[in-house]
Amino acid sequence: MSKPSLARGTRDFGPEQMAKRTFILETIRRTFQLYGFQPLETPAIENLSVLMGKYGEEGDQLLFKILNSGDYSNKLTEQDWQLESKELTSKISEKGLRYDLTVPFARYVVMNRGTLPLPFKRYQIQPVWRADRPQKGRYREFYQCDADVVGTDSLLCEAEIVLMLHESLRNLRIPNFRVKLNNRKILSGISEVIGAPGLEGQFAVAIDKLDKIGKEKVIQELLNRGFTEENVAKLEPIFTLSNQAEPFVALKQWLNPSETGMQGIGELEEIWALVDGFELENPQLEFDVTLARGLSYYTGAIFEVKAHDHDDHPVNMGSISGGGRYDNLTGTFGVDGLSGVGISLGVDRIYDVMEELGLFPADQIQTTRVMLSNFDKKAANYGLKVLKQIREAGFNAEMYPDSVKLKKQLDFADRKQIPFVILIGSQEMESGNLTLKNMKTGEQISVSIVEALEKIKF
Repeated sequence: MSKPSLARGTRDFGPEQMAKRTFILETIRRTFQLYGFQPLETPAIENLSVLMGKYGEEGDQLLFKILNSGDYSNKLTEQDWQLESKELTSKISEKGLRYDLTVPFARYVVMNRGTLPLPFKRYQIQPVWRADRPQKGRYREFYQCDADVVGTDSLLCEAEIVLMLHESLRNLRIPNFRVKLNNRKILSGISEVIGAPGLEGQFAVAIDKLDKIGKEKVIQELLNRGFTEENVAKLEPIFTLSNQAEPFVALKQWLNPSETGMQGIGELEEIWALVDGFELENPQLEFDVTLARGLSYYTGAIFEVKAHDHDDHPVNMGSISGGGRYDNLTGTFGVDGLSGVGISLGVDRIYDVMEELGLFPADQIQTTRVMLSNFDKKAANYGLKVLKQIREAGFNAEMYPDSVKLKKQLDFADRKQIPFVILIGSQEMESGNLTLKNMKTGEQISVSIVEALEKIKF
């Protein structure tokens, strides 16, 4: 008999964890709805033709591919087996698990464009899968909470994303975070001014690793990706720009020769002005010229959020949110001219951050507010109408299912962290009053059902 185990990079979630996750999901869901986003779900499985080529070379390698059903190797020839892995995959696998929620959303928009009101605002809360190396804060199966607007290029959408991020994280009681903002046009402008036009994709992939591997290794990777020593030498300003009091001033001087770069700066300045117009209280927003986001479909503003601890140091958990503007994503499915922008919040990383910093409210662990005792069949039958009244009043309630010793019932309530127990025996049935026990203080009082409902509110 084999010993049961979990696939690496996946996790089980027990009742306590699920209560906390539900708090996160419902908080984010309410915020998305507040900003006018509508719900959407797409299948876990997508055709590889939909997924491949949308996430860059590294992203394609992290896609979970699904072997064709049946004898998938039956039609392969000896020559096929000699092919490189990418070519062989196309012959034995036609489908894969979704890598994110943005590409399936773009596919949905294209397939339903005739019936959708544009601009179309949707939110989507579902799991995604990536064949990544599991480590702290990085899983192979994890939930994303996405909100996207498609069908407009208005920068008001970017400004509202900044607001929505602040509201979501503050509603989750995460006080310290930074919403970092950059623009892919700025990165294209940098590629131009350092003499490497057309290599902005390679540049973005390398510079996106700056926080992880450091300046020297990023420079080495750029050289490995085809940049010259002269290109890299001209790149020096990027490592100091974000730390300046007025980074846009210096950036304009540096990128002045690049029309694309200057357009990117102008877009960021407009987003900042719109956020100011919303009068966002204590904005935790900052410009980061090295922010690139590895996904290849971003064309404009890009976002990333990192949580900070109580001493305002970044939590070693990676980003908890990211996103950006994409002008050409639906174009890959044959429909041009539909610009979109979106953000994704990583539930699993948010969970780990809140757990590490002790930010979960204590009452989120609790699933049952009150439990009714079960002394014998007669008392249990009497308690059924009491149980019904408690539930109708909106409180989570249950009755212990077996007639066993009271100590065992109270131990169960204690382990389950149920704050109140109602004891119903012969005396309670005769008087019509109930005995309400506070499990935290041990206090027991005789009350009517109406009084009991008032007591268990608090």
